[in-house]
Amino acid sequence: MIISQRIYKIMEDKKISQIEFSRKTGISQSTISDWRRKGTNPSADKLMIICEALDCSVYDLLLDTKNKKHKEYKATETVVIDKNSRDYKIIEAYNKLELDNQKRLEGYLDALSGK
Repeated sequence: MIISQRIYKIMEDKKISQIEFSRKTGISQSTISDWRRKGTNPSADKLMIICEALDCSVYDLLLDTKNKKHKEYKATETVVIDKNSRDYKIIEAYNKLELDNQKRLEGYLDALSGK
């Protein structure tokens, strides 16, 4: 099943009309119709907007989560962080550390937070 088919399936399951979906996402009805008619998929930059409108995860759109082959994948929350934020800089610094130093930092954070 391709992404656009999953979108239509979720819309059907949640009883969301194409008009309502178009209104929620800002994607034109003709574009949405093209997905079904031409068997095309939405562009990557629209996936998060679509997920918000359908109240689903990106995994739900990209993977057949009901398929046993993909059982190990679990829906996760997606966090968007501004590249200029302190949080982003901390994550970048963490990712640059060697694995053993990442573990040490995690232990230090656990100790500071009282875990």
